Amino acid sequence: MNYLLTIGLLVCSNIFMIFAWYGHLRLAENSWLSKLPLFGVIVFSWLIAFFEYCFQVPANRIGFEGNGGAFSLVQLKVIQEVITLVVFVVFSSVAFQTPLKMNHLVGFVFLVLAVYFIFKG
Repeated sequence: MNYLLTIGLLVCSNIFMIFAWYGHLRLAENSWLSKLPLFGVIVFSWLIAFFEYCFQVPANRIGFEGNGGAFSLVQLKVIQEVITLVVFVVFSSVAFQTPLKMNHLVGFVFLVLAVYFIFKG
């Protein structure tokens, strides 16, 4: 069951991460955020990123095999990267109406293959 908790925490973490990294680009179009200097936007993003870490750190501690979890360090990283890309695609599609192109799909197929090979050994 630790593996499900780990993946759930990583998904939550990545939602906050995507908003911290890219959300300000969308919010700046028509909000008070557009009036902030760059330093203010950085602080705003760091406040969001705090919550990312509140999910990321427990996910890694719970999921790491050295702590009784189900995943090696490399597996944790690969899972995190794949979740990041999935969350980013959803976010960019919804918030920025970014179309998903064939080259993106091919890249995702290669990522799925990478996950397969990482977990195979």
